[in-house]
Amino acid sequence: MQLVTSEITGDKIFCAAYAHELRAYGINHGLTNWAAAYATGLLIARRALKKLGLDESFTGVEEADGEFTLTEAAEHDGEERRPFKAFLDVGLARTSTGARVFGALKGASDGGILVPHSEKRFPGYDMETKELDADVLRNYIYGGHVAEYMETLADDDEERYQGQFKMYIEDDVEAESLEELYTEAHAAIREDPFKKVESSEPKKSKEEWKAISKKYRATKLTKAQKEERVQEKIKTLLAAQDE
Repeated sequence: MQLVTSEITGDKIFCAAYAHELRAYGINHGLTNWAAAYATGLLIARRALKKLGLDESFTGVEEADGEFTLTEAAEHDGEERRPFKAFLDVGLARTSTGARVFGALKGASDGGILVPHSEKRFPGYDMETKELDADVLRNYIYGGHVAEYMETLADDDEERYQGQFKMYIEDDVEAESLEELYTEAHAAIREDPFKKVESSEPKKSKEEWKAISKKYRATKLTKAQKEERVQEKIKTLLAAQDE
């Protein structure tokens, strides 16, 4: 997910956040689901506002409740300040109701960025009554739909459950603990939106990375070597014709 600004010289990436970064906040599984999309949106919002020095003035929705909200003006340095505004560009992503791209949008909106939108594409929106069921949306934000599926699968097909949620089981992540996991992750994102994933391996130097990249880089041939290769190919072709 990226925040892109348009300038005379071309588009520039102002800020970016990716699902794999959620591991730094305790989300190690289900990085492609709706709850992870929301958390990624929250991460980019808090990261961008921190970068702009607006994170304390525009806190957004600190405890996600699934209600439809838009970020409004707030007091900043003794003056009223309009919120940082961004528009959603879905690209080629699916845009049907409940799509994950709208999870990222909701996360960015709750994170304190003004992203103009309506509630019509969120899970829980009823096309007949034209109303949003906030409880359903909240359920998605905290991975409740995943927890429900885990419980159903565990009851109906234990073998499939063991296979599909193998990594969850190995890390002792149970269905009833998912909401707490996402709640803690949201709080950690707000506390430090630039946190990096801790690694037990020592950090590589520039020289080490350079040496690694050279291993996969083809050696550039000299002019003489190129001519020699051409002559060898010609000889091979002529020999094949004679046969």
